[in-house]
Amino acid sequence: MTEPFYTTPELTQIFAPVSHVAQLLRFEAALAHAEARASLIPAEAATAIAAACQVEQYDLEALYQDAAHAGTLVIPLVRALTAHVAAPGRSYVHWGATSQDAIDSAMMLQLREALLVIEADLLRLAAACATLAEAHRATLMPARTLLQQALPMPFGLKAARWLSLTVRQLTALRAQRAQLSLQFGGAAGTLAALGGHGLLVAELLAEELDLVAPELPWHAERDRSATIAATLGIAAGALGKIAHDILLLAQSEVAEVSEARAAGKGGSSAMPQKRNPIDTVLAQAASRLALGQVSILLGAMAHEHERAAGSWQLEWQALPDLVRYTGGAAARVANAVAGLELDPARMRRNLDQSGGVLLAEALSMALAQQLGRPEAQQLVQTLCARALATGRTLEAVACADAQVSRLLSSDDLRSVLDPTAYLGSSAALIDRALAGYQLALKG
Repeated sequence: MTEPFYTTPELTQIFAPVSHVAQLLRFEAALAHAEARASLIPAEAATAIAAACQVEQYDLEALYQDAAHAGTLVIPLVRALTAHVAAPGRSYVHWGATSQDAIDSAMMLQLREALLVIEADLLRLAAACATLAEAHRATLMPARTLLQQALPMPFGLKAARWLSLTVRQLTALRAQRAQLSLQFGGAAGTLAALGGHGLLVAELLAEELDLVAPELPWHAERDRSATIAATLGIAAGALGKIAHDILLLAQSEVAEVSEARAAGKGGSSAMPQKRNPIDTVLAQAASRLALGQVSILLGAMAHEHERAAGSWQLEWQALPDLVRYTGGAAARVANAVAGLELDPARMRRNLDQSGGVLLAEALSMALAQQLGRPEAQQLVQTLCARALATGRTLEAVACADAQVSRLLSSDDLRSVLDPTAYLGSSAALIDRALAGYQLALKG
């Protein structure tokens, strides 16, 4: 069984057969109540139907076996439900609805629960990122572009960027959860079986299930589920980015961070010295599995006419898988960041290992005020090449250069090449990320 690697027990349970059937039964009970409120069926019939909508009363294994033959779980479930309903309500089970109404609406109910689980892990991740951003405002490390050291930066800014990225995903998923819509259109999306009461029943049913009442049924127009899929996929990709950063920082040659130690975690079956980054490795895997489901769901949006032959059915597997994998990535990344162990001394050694050439831009900008930018850039490029070739520091090489000495005193040069003085707007950017996080906590 692979699920424990890529998802969480909570999400596994939400999409387990027992939960699926329970949500289908919830739809049937709510439909009966809505139709009773609309005076379409007797109130005692709705009461009888609701009483029979208890998942414990049903043989789930038999239902799923029958569903494989029937093509949908709703057909055997409605038959079994009808048999369980007392006589006053038996004739009114599934009144005016179609299988897709029940399945899509049940999926929306499952998604509502699942998105709350994912949001909780994103909040946990955001809290961990905020703590790191605040605590490491002055912890210097090399910024890296194209996998090469670039400029000094505080680790707190990297954590702040993770934080802002996480908050955006949280906001987007909350918006999707607020827009989860009822599906109710009857056999062909016309609500014909309910006469002139279809729209009223739809409104009351949406109210019963606490779902958005859509303007029209959306049996074959899958932009709603596709938008949810895209939002989850973007979140999965964002989580994969954070995991990838940690994996790169944890490489032996970099060794600036590591996942928290725990008994039995991160070992090797062959190499006793290994301490592997397990949460981030599995988060990367879950993220990529999630993105694979997005392509399936977006590629299957062209449904035929009023009801799809195959494209809708694949959603039953792909959408829950996407949710499970995205949630697994969220939980794993939250665990990794919450327990992240930093080595500030190693960060500083990595920053200093090139002899100060990471401050080349700072020196170039200082010289450009008198030389102009192109000439300053060319001069500093020459100085950096000389420093790297001789193993001397950029400061030493620059001090020995007659042109630099005429323009900058040794004290000025030392100040220019101080990495703590070349952090730009890092502190303000960290503050912005933290402020955005506080707003998200109120949302």
